[in-house]
Amino acid sequence: MKLFLKIILIISIFLAVTSGITKIILMPQDVEFFGKYGFTNLMLIVFGATQLIGGILLAIEKTRFAGAALIAITFLISAALLILDNNIPVAIITLVVTGLLGMLMKQSFKK
Repeated sequence: MKLFLKIILIISIFLAVTSGITKIILMPQDVEFFGKYGFTNLMLIVFGATQLIGGILLAIEKTRFAGAALIAITFLISAALLILDNNIPVAIITLVVTGLLGMLMKQSFKK
């Protein structure tokens, strides 16, 4: 189980950091998608920075719970928008990752 949690941790950090960076640099796909739902460029940059900060906090054991919580909130927002956009497969993947973040939160809360 410990190895499984380490793998989940590494994957979650990677997803949060890369997702955050794509929003911060205003990748056209992100600008277009989130723009449909009222996100301005500044809002998208702040959203991405939140994901990036969450990924950094997730990598540090003492701040892991807070990092996972930040990422989970942004992923839940993304999942809701994906559902509104009828992109159900990606929404399901996002929700599964959010559930895995919940596992990391539970594990870090026990420490």
